[in-house]
Amino acid sequence: MNFVFRGFCRVYQFAFHLALPALPYREPEKLANITDVPLLLQQKKLQSVLLVTDRGLRGAKATAHLEGALCQAGIRCAVYDGTCANPTVHNVEAAVKLYQEQGCQGLIAFGGGSSMDCAKAVGARIAYPHKTLGQLKGLLRVLRRVPVLIAIPTTAGTGSEATITAVITDSEKKHKYTMNDFTLIPRYAVLDPSVTYTLPPQLTATTGMDALTHAVEAFIGNSTSIQTRRLSLEAVRLIFANLELAYQEGTNRKARENMLQAAYLAGIAFSKSYVGYIHAVAHSLGGQYNTPHGLANAVLMPIVLEAYGKAAHRKLHALGVAAGVCVEADDHAKGAKAFIQAIREMNRRMQIPEKLPGIRQMDIPQMARHAAKEANPLYPVPVLMCARELERFYEKVADWS
Repeated sequence: MNFVFRGFCRVYQFAFHLALPALPYREPEKLANITDVPLLLQQKKLQSVLLVTDRGLRGAKATAHLEGALCQAGIRCAVYDGTCANPTVHNVEAAVKLYQEQGCQGLIAFGGGSSMDCAKAVGARIAYPHKTLGQLKGLLRVLRRVPVLIAIPTTAGTGSEATITAVITDSEKKHKYTMNDFTLIPRYAVLDPSVTYTLPPQLTATTGMDALTHAVEAFIGNSTSIQTRRLSLEAVRLIFANLELAYQEGTNRKARENMLQAAYLAGIAFSKSYVGYIHAVAHSLGGQYNTPHGLANAVLMPIVLEAYGKAAHRKLHALGVAAGVCVEADDHAKGAKAFIQAIREMNRRMQIPEKLPGIRQMDIPQMARHAAKEANPLYPVPVLMCARELERFYEKVADWS
């Protein structure tokens, strides 16, 4: 990265950091049970909603209790269950059409980050009916208030129920892009551990590592605050204490509850302090190969953290102390090494691979350019890298055996 652009990136990031206290962040109002939703909608005088979910969840009747409760309360509920693992422009447009045809007045997102991202993008399109998603991507493009959005996460990972971000895939261009707007923060987040009980162990693992990535990247960047550092440390503590228990015992209510709380806290933290190159590279892999986001983050995290070198040692040491894998008395390099190794070992115990299949050498330069464009100048990473430098991460995680 040339000196001029490097300087521009740091000035850009510093300006956002200074503006942080004045920006209109808000936290969703939390509900503890999905049975609270119908009463909330009645209080809001909303008579018709669009439920955005996926076919797997609806086919498993995970949404049946909510749909029944809405019907009993006299609230019409149209259902869009076509959301795919990395929600596409097509998914959003199909859901928008259904919302308009059914005269809906609000949105409920039920599922993982994909359903929540899809619902956020639907809200943006409802607010701007004459603009395409491509025109709304990027930073601060959705300024109008979107319909009331209630987020019900069934995974403890993305933290999307608390964030300004929606990630959408353009299938034709094989590219993921983000929408980052304060209006996209859901008005309400329902943190009900019972809806996470049936999440398979492998998804429990990878979505939990997604939450860990949020907390780590928010903490080690250069745009932190007292609040985001505190939230990140608490999220890391909760994840190391509960993720493997939730992985092993899917119906352990306390572990599931703590993981939902960790994902929520990490979501708030990275909304304010941003993420880094782990996410940028993972997004490009998702856009190109439909690689599950949590899996990509889990595999990339130790490799990218090592690449930051001593610029991240002090903060990684602090995270290691919060995780319980090192002590304050350790020097920063030792603590950072212990924390990165603990991530690798946790991945291994939860059968998360070290490599990702399907990566083609010929695709790497384009993916790296997408990742660099997403990250620079916005993400306040410990060490700035250009597209050429990011190419090594794809090569290190590629399974070319």
